Amino acid sequence: MTTEHVVLDKHAQDLLFREARTANTFTDEPVSDEQIEAIYDLVKWAPTSFNQQPLRVVLVRSPEARARLVPLMWDNNQEKTKNAPLVAILAADTEFHQHLPTQFPVFPQAKDVFFSDDAVREESARFNAALQVGYFILGIRAIGLAAGPMTGFDFDGVNKEFFAEGTHRALAVVNIGKPGPGAWYDRLPRLAYDQVFRTV
Repeated sequence: MTTEHVVLDKHAQDLLFREARTANTFTDEPVSDEQIEAIYDLVKWAPTSFNQQPLRVVLVRSPEARARLVPLMWDNNQEKTKNAPLVAILAADTEFHQHLPTQFPVFPQAKDVFFSDDAVREESARFNAALQVGYFILGIRAIGLAAGPMTGFDFDGVNKEFFAEGTHRALAVVNIGKPGPGAWYDRLPRLAYDQVFRTV
């Protein structure tokens, strides 16, 4: 494996990718609003289709909100979510088109579709917000914190409890903080290059 073609130095490569892991425990060190703002200041620039920005984030800080969320998590995810310093619920805003620029610079007909076709708009919101979820995880790593992303929860329950307006769809719950004791599970194997790529 060679890194000669990678512009990032090895420390940055390891921080973001090779040594980065999903954290399952965290220390008690709090995560500040300033840290979250620093994450967003990085990830907001990452690409999406037509530069739409459907990701919406609920930061679960209060004990009351945490108590509403924990029972909606599955099995072991309940304890992880109960004890993480900060929990974020990441969702797709199906009404993202309301924030598109008035002078839509590329493919103006796409904006017309987003405004008129609910099914196309929701599919686009989910896909592009999912891209932003990935960027968000990288942003957490980039500022020196660990992420514990999870999709093991009651999606309908989370939508009802935290997105009662009905226009947001939960995609992931992410625990955020400094990794604690025993934070890492064993690394699972990854597919080899030849299993993923083919040239035509």
